[in-house]
Amino acid sequence: MAGPVWYVGYGSNLHAGRLRYYLEGGTPPGGQRSCPGCRDSSPPLKTEPHFLPGGVYFATESATWGGGRAFYDASLPGRAAARAYLLTRGQFADLAAQEMYRAPDRDLDLTTVLSAGREVLGPGRYETLLYVGDREGFPVLTFTAPWSAGEVAWNPPSAVYLRMLGEGLREAHGWPVPRVARYLCGLRGAAGHWSVSEVTELLEPLEQGTSTT
Repeated sequence: MAGPVWYVGYGSNLHAGRLRYYLEGGTPPGGQRSCPGCRDSSPPLKTEPHFLPGGVYFATESATWGGGRAFYDASLPGRAAARAYLLTRGQFADLAAQEMYRAPDRDLDLTTVLSAGREVLGPGRYETLLYVGDREGFPVLTFTAPWSAGEVAWNPPSAVYLRMLGEGLREAHGWPVPRVARYLCGLRGAAGHWSVSEVTELLEPLEQGTSTT
């Protein structure tokens, strides 16, 4: 059997509790959709902070959170704050399926993405697989949309989605709330719609140790 892979989350899956719903099933707090869960609901083998070259932007409309979804574009300048989870290949396949509201019932053949660096499985929001390097001897994978940040209208994220991302950034990287707020407000789609003071106020319960889960 092939070894595990690192799945890198840069949106709501920055939050380990949110990822747990993809693994175990159920409806995350603040969400509008229930997750069926993975065929293997075991927790990640490891969880680590991570950065991706490029940037994150918000676009389309989330049926789970309302407002824009987070997407990754490696061609954007800078670094995207992320979180790496060491999963089995079956768990990665099931997670990708659930992101597209599909039943997690089959494995993915990763041969193409691991050799070419990119594989478009379909036109959907998270059906483009990216191989973005290696970590501790295992491939690092994520998924995003087939389009680039410049090919789609940006859409600001909802407050509940920003709180989820904010708590995930605090968990993964240990950033204080002001740094989290500056990062989120600098992302395309959020910039110009959310101010640093608004997001700081939104995230203040995190500074006080109050979880959203």
